Amino acid sequence: MKKTILTSCVALLSAFASAQTDVAPYQPGVTLDGVTYCLPRTAFRVVVTAEKTTYTPGEFCKYADRYLRLRNISQEPCTQWKLKTVSMEAYGTPDPSKKYTIRLNPKTVAPLVELTEDGILLSINTEGEEETLGELPKGTKPGKRVNPRDFMNQEMLSSGSTAKMAELVAQEIYTIRESRNALTRGEAENTPKDGKQLELMLKHLSQQEVAFMELFKGFSETSTEIYSFIVEPNSELDKDVLFRFSNKLGIVDKDDLCGEPIYISIKDLKVIPEPVYDEKTAKKKVKMETGVYYNVPGRAQIRIYNQDQTFVEGEFPMGQFGKVEILSNVLFDKKKSTKVTFHQLSGGIRTIKDK
Repeated sequence: MKKTILTSCVALLSAFASAQTDVAPYQPGVTLDGVTYCLPRTAFRVVVTAEKTTYTPGEFCKYADRYLRLRNISQEPCTQWKLKTVSMEAYGTPDPSKKYTIRLNPKTVAPLVELTEDGILLSINTEGEEETLGELPKGTKPGKRVNPRDFMNQEMLSSGSTAKMAELVAQEIYTIRESRNALTRGEAENTPKDGKQLELMLKHLSQQEVAFMELFKGFSETSTEIYSFIVEPNSELDKDVLFRFSNKLGIVDKDDLCGEPIYISIKDLKVIPEPVYDEKTAKKKVKMETGVYYNVPGRAQIRIYNQDQTFVEGEFPMGQFGKVEILSNVLFDKKKSTKVTFHQLSGGIRTIKDK
């Protein structure tokens, strides 16, 4: 976190007791000798978890019916995707249209100001707590498969044709099943008396059978992929396409019509009333123009959905749907030590204390 101390020296605090904090809109090439800060606008990170399942046909798939009476075994590889979760996290990002400078004037009694790494005003005369987006979750890879050839005997491996190898492997599958049945019934000649040893033997036989059966039935591997999308709205959104999802291709670009659209809608709830002109208030405001600018955030209802379901729905404070107000510079003269912290997400006041 970057901390910026905007004060001259202790002696100036008594020499210029009546001076005030001078804050003005930032003007590139014009504003000098000051520390510039931004108010935030509210952005969102949408995190999507998609599950990918890939089917690979077995080497002996066309012999599955002949030797094992397995019907309807697919001989074509395929990939299927499933949308598992959609989540959303709000955060503050600097709003380039709300950039201000606290000038370093030797006659200014300026406060201690703390900024985030990207220049958002975080606190005055106290320490704030910078919030950062959490790390993206990690996807998962398919589990390690057992190689069926590790269980093949010499006769299988040296067979002259795929059909002969398939026949020998099928015969071994039936032998494995007979051996397992004999062990579980206690009829095998080498049935162990120790329970753990029996369990290990049965487990080894099951591993062999699964590995050999995959040569006929094929196998599926499942993994998960993580995707993220950044949304920085400047205005309301009505059924805007966030991304598209295809059961065959997974996440695709929002312009790719092969995927089903996933929408996002953002509705300004207009909780901030429209300003009403009052001459007395306007005169007071003119005198406050050198104060500290902050957001009075609005609120928005946000929904992420497709035609079948809603994935995310809720209300969030949003700096860009509110208005900018001013904290009077009187709060930061020598006679006061006002402490203020701000919401990094929206730019609104979090706490304000006189001491």
